[in-house]
Amino acid sequence: MNQISHPAHPIARRWFLQQCGVGLGAIAATQLLQESGYAATKSATGSQDSLAPREPHHSPKAKNIIFLFMGGGPSHLELYDNKPVLSKFDGKLPPEDLLKGYRAAFINPHSKFLGPKFKFNRHGECGAELSEILPHLAEVVDDIAIIKSMKTDAFNHAPAQIQALTGSQLFGKPSLGAWTIYGLGSESKNLPGFVVFSSGNKGPSGGSSCWGSGFLPTTHQGVMFRGGQEPVLYLKNPPGVSGKLQRDSLDTLKALNQRHLEQVGDPEIATRINSFEMAYRMQASAPDVMDLSQETKSTLELYGAEPGKTSFANNCLLARRLVERGVRCVQLFHESWDQHGGLVNGLKNNCKATDQASAALIKDLKQRGLLEDTLVVWGGEFGRTPMVQGGSDGRDHHPNAFTMWLAGGGIKGGTTIGRSDDFGFNVIEDEVPVYDLHATILHLLGLDPHQLSFRFQGLDQKLIGVNPAKVVQKILA
Repeated sequence: MNQISHPAHPIARRWFLQQCGVGLGAIAATQLLQESGYAATKSATGSQDSLAPREPHHSPKAKNIIFLFMGGGPSHLELYDNKPVLSKFDGKLPPEDLLKGYRAAFINPHSKFLGPKFKFNRHGECGAELSEILPHLAEVVDDIAIIKSMKTDAFNHAPAQIQALTGSQLFGKPSLGAWTIYGLGSESKNLPGFVVFSSGNKGPSGGSSCWGSGFLPTTHQGVMFRGGQEPVLYLKNPPGVSGKLQRDSLDTLKALNQRHLEQVGDPEIATRINSFEMAYRMQASAPDVMDLSQETKSTLELYGAEPGKTSFANNCLLARRLVERGVRCVQLFHESWDQHGGLVNGLKNNCKATDQASAALIKDLKQRGLLEDTLVVWGGEFGRTPMVQGGSDGRDHHPNAFTMWLAGGGIKGGTTIGRSDDFGFNVIEDEVPVYDLHATILHLLGLDPHQLSFRFQGLDQKLIGVNPAKVVQKILA
């Protein structure tokens, strides 16, 4: 991919070259600025649209991605990773060697083991084990690939969420969605290429960094859509502003900004132009795509969706409607999985809110012929400890082992990989660090994770960082 960088602009030097270089200095400066990314470059069509579709590195298996992010850290021990041995050790202290060097967020070394709280059963032709509180996912288990050997570096929410979605615990890095738009552009002209929804108790602990563009041009950042009756604000013109007046005003503003862009070369001016134009087009497109009343009764019942309300179910259905219209990346946050106490009731409520809609999304995409081109990812920032917290009914944050699943474009359904120890504490087979997951997602979208880079602060920055990331081949079709 073309490498772009984005430092401050030496205005005085540019003025000197433009005004005193008898033309040659300005030509040379423009070329250098475009090569280094200071100045806006034109696409193959001659436009300056940074969201225009671009060719991938190789033939993609998926064209779009829907990331169902379960903020707070779902307990793998109650949902996906059945541990009968842990039940036998319920109420007993862990072996000392198991906790050697272990850092937890809140619990102390004297916390006892807590056995799993729900029963597990095998489902589908693949025979994958799932918790009794995931009855809907059990219906599509042959379409998903389960990874029981995820591992991360962070044990607190904000840094772990940021790492899960940007590849780094540090603020200021581009999100997975932003990298996707940077690499592929968007096929939607009337909607943002990267759309974000949020449900649950609150927004993500990592904040807007979870969908930010970091040092990439801000045209690549996610756009938050609200739930309820008015998911996008200010779609209607105020009284006294006609459509013609608005269009004339935008054309004048665009001309002024374009002139400034040609003089200064700041890519953020191109971002401003694109933002104004996108907002104008969304006035017509957004109300249509967000109107769930257009869906059939059977589809609404499949998801458990209710038009006009804010819910994870509505957001899943909206995600399908968006990818149908060419939106490249949709990210759904459901921040309510942090069960330090009230584990049983909390997980029951969370699964009631998300299980049906997650499974419905796979069913709906599949029956519409969209699943083969759409990658669906489900998971949170980490798992939960085998040890108890909060008396008798809670678990702490746990980065050493947790579970995620994927479905759709390029994924081998009915697959389970990875294994943790008898307590669900450490990964002992097929460890998948977060950066390997990112490499796999980019690979399925047709992007080489080692080539997709952006020149910033003298380095070729990548989503996978400097890690020796590899694609998880065992889950690929």
